[in-house]
Amino acid sequence: MKQLFGAYDARGPAYDEMFAGDLPREPYARLLDILTQLSQAEVSARVESLQSGYLDQGVTFDVGGEERAFPIDILPRIIEQEQWAAIDRGVQQRVRALERFLADVYGAGEVFTDGVVPRRVVTTSSHYSRASFGVEAPNGVRVHVAGIDLVRGADGRFRVLEDNVRTPSGVSYVMTNRRAISTALPEAFTEHRVRPVTAYPQRLLAALRAAAPAGVDDPNVVVLTPGAFNGAYFEHALLARTMGVELVEGRDLECRRGRVMMRTTSGLVPVHVIYRRVDDEFLDPVHFRADSLLGCPGLVNAARAGNVTIANAIGNGVADDKLVYTYVPDLIRYYLSEEPVLGNVDTWRLGEAEHREEVMDRLAELVLKPVDGSGGKGIVIGPSASPRELEELRGRVLLDPRSWIAQPVVQLSTVPTYLDGAIAPRHVDLRPFAVNDRSRVWVLPGGLTRVALAEGELIVNSSRGGGSKDTWVLAGPGAAPRRREPTASGPREIAPLDGGPAADPRARQAEQQQQARDQQRDVHPC
Repeated sequence: MKQLFGAYDARGPAYDEMFAGDLPREPYARLLDILTQLSQAEVSARVESLQSGYLDQGVTFDVGGEERAFPIDILPRIIEQEQWAAIDRGVQQRVRALERFLADVYGAGEVFTDGVVPRRVVTTSSHYSRASFGVEAPNGVRVHVAGIDLVRGADGRFRVLEDNVRTPSGVSYVMTNRRAISTALPEAFTEHRVRPVTAYPQRLLAALRAAAPAGVDDPNVVVLTPGAFNGAYFEHALLARTMGVELVEGRDLECRRGRVMMRTTSGLVPVHVIYRRVDDEFLDPVHFRADSLLGCPGLVNAARAGNVTIANAIGNGVADDKLVYTYVPDLIRYYLSEEPVLGNVDTWRLGEAEHREEVMDRLAELVLKPVDGSGGKGIVIGPSASPRELEELRGRVLLDPRSWIAQPVVQLSTVPTYLDGAIAPRHVDLRPFAVNDRSRVWVLPGGLTRVALAEGELIVNSSRGGGSKDTWVLAGPGAAPRRREPTASGPREIAPLDGGPAADPRARQAEQQQQARDQQRDVHPC
């Protein structure tokens, strides 16, 4: 494989995570030594096996109605434990602040009274849900699962690009990527102390069970999916299976006297917690879209009555609004009295005249994003846009400036990627996933690395042709004794679940019990 790196050029404007000039950075040195011992034919065969395996297993996503195997690159991304520790702290901090913000927005509204965020910023968001006002979660958690998108700029620092606390997706690819790459590169995987990702389903299940309504000791948890034609259905099915809970559609549920029931062959069974993967507007036709067949009438009323928990909570999308994103550093200081561990990307609010005037003069230099967009939709990269596109954009912004933000072009870091028989630098981002059970926010050690496969492309979303990489977080010196975890090629030594004990005694006890269960059960290799 040595010849595959022959034309690799890491001297571009972006920060290359594997090479500093011609020399490999410390976390990649061993990986490079192992890769150079493989022949090009051997690598090509493994890459082909990876893709065909994903298609056979149904690890797919939807593009324009066509199911495609989710692209996975054979070369992993490696993050050292010290770097990950900062990411872990930053993601936890961000989730805790957003949790407080959402409770405030749909409650007392002190953040408005104290002038931290203008009320109109929240109430004009397309994701603000008036039906959720005054609805309190049984255990005070609205953000049970979060996906915080990070980018690494030219200076090598990680920054938050956006927050996802509605129905963040992609964790299934984290688990399946690990299984696939540990099989495709066993010689590299065994030479690195890679922290595991298999604990995620049980962590999620524990958080969902902890969110059950008061007085319910053995809650019935279900995963609500829009159905088999949804682009993320593979993930919905995988999570339901690995958590050992039912996968249901809206037609499987029924609300009676403020309670949610599930239809089964044995009759109606009560449902206490719904991990929903259906967007707000389709969730309850009584309060949202009346023509929706994806949800169940009465869910909002059942949640308001405290008889069912909907995870993540309805209305969380207001925290995903990219205009609200610009206030998150202030929210961290306001609610937590802390400085942000992870900074934001510099952002202009186009609803403010001074910001708008500056951006209008620099349209060709900046990236403009719709505040309620997702999946890379609607983004205009100024340096890549034609004069006509920029003029059309100017008109749309001036017509509705609140709906847009602007950011500088961030040269996302690059990681070596195997493409058409050669290895070339490609831009990546990172989506760590966090699970909140109220006692603590646990961050999955790894997350989804998305990679833009086209040369020079900065949008990494799969809907725009992007792929993914397995993300290896290395266990640091002095890590706890390893436990054994099965992979596709048999048991293998791995790092402990977390870098250290929980601070809260109850959380520490729960942590020990969770580790004991993990050691006793037959862990699925995903």
